[in-house]
Amino acid sequence: MSTFKAPKGTYDLTPPDSAVYLAVREAIAAPVRRAGYGYVETPGFENVELFSRGVGESTDIVTKEMFTLTQRGKEALALRPEGTASVLRAALEGNLHKGGNLPVKLWYSGSYYRYERPQKGRYRHFSQVGAEAIGAEDPALDAELIILAVDAYKSLGLKNFRLLLNSLGDKECRPAYRAALQDFLRGLDLDDDTRRRIEINPLRVLDDKREAVQKQLVGAPMLRDHLCEACKEYHEQVRALLTAAGVEFEDDEKLVRGLDYYTRTTFEFVHDGLGAQSAVGGGGRYDGLSEMIGGPALPSVGWALGVDRTVLALEAEGIELELPAVTEVYAVPLGDEARRVLFGVVTELRRAGVAADFAFGGKGLKNAMKSADRSGARYALVAGERDLAEGVVQLKDLGSGEQTAVAIDAVVGELRSRQG
Repeated sequence: MSTFKAPKGTYDLTPPDSAVYLAVREAIAAPVRRAGYGYVETPGFENVELFSRGVGESTDIVTKEMFTLTQRGKEALALRPEGTASVLRAALEGNLHKGGNLPVKLWYSGSYYRYERPQKGRYRHFSQVGAEAIGAEDPALDAELIILAVDAYKSLGLKNFRLLLNSLGDKECRPAYRAALQDFLRGLDLDDDTRRRIEINPLRVLDDKREAVQKQLVGAPMLRDHLCEACKEYHEQVRALLTAAGVEFEDDEKLVRGLDYYTRTTFEFVHDGLGAQSAVGGGGRYDGLSEMIGGPALPSVGWALGVDRTVLALEAEGIELELPAVTEVYAVPLGDEARRVLFGVVTELRRAGVAADFAFGGKGLKNAMKSADRSGARYALVAGERDLAEGVVQLKDLGSGEQTAVAIDAVVGELRSRQG
């Protein structure tokens, strides 16, 4: 065994478990691709300023959870703690918003990093699939993204997830609410850290999970009572479009999400089978983020869904995904001539789109057949000197045990027809 281990709070993805993660990523990406979102990939690290400006100086992510790197006396870099700021930066840098076809629709998949206290469902390195629609203010776009996420979860067979929905207002109506909330919060018995948060980002205090804080929040002013007419109308349109699409949601007026850049629509997907880490994904509208990071006004909306959390949700519901077999055919050669011939057949099968493997390492028949069983293959191809002299190989169905002789040059066609 190696003396090295994966860093604390991280994990390795190895077969067969990794196949589930791949299937989840594919299931989340499929509806998004059908809706015209193009793939974007950004670096694993960015300038620290991108996140402190975009995600917010006062957020836990920036103050406590960001991994920072120093590069030989130059400006500091940070491992990306989330995806939206990076994707928007890439879109601006690539001038994608100037192509004339707004919104710019992008999806991504990758690893993100936060210095968290490790626990089940919360790691320091985690995997997300996200989607962003940049440059259009339209309730139909907010509804589209939410529906695509719901459809992705449903395609995996998940049933016990809930959609929480709220509106955070905009730059017109939020300042008045912020002032009213600050007045209320300043009168509470709170610790110094939370008091500092009241001055920087009071909405985050509503999101405090501690019971002692939540008890004091009874009677706090509610954002819905301060929304301007435009924000109310916008939110009603989002709700109506979701209802028309058969999407169930719960209005949650305390939902603020952990990032400073959200405006108007904000939402979260939670799963009741996951205990403390119940959020499996979420997102919202971020109309001011582009300007915060030095770009033009580009109203945008997006989400990120946790691959790790989604896998835990599948486990909680006892759902086993139907995954394609890694190997369909396993070749077992007996003797040197058979090795040469069957290796050629395996190469042909792979080129014809049949997943095939080979008994490497010169195993005897017994061990090679055990390997064939362990591989999960449906068929074994066995050949010895006598078979080759007759120009055939033995095709064995590993489920039924039935064995038939097939001409060497007909093997690929036979297996392809059995696939169909």
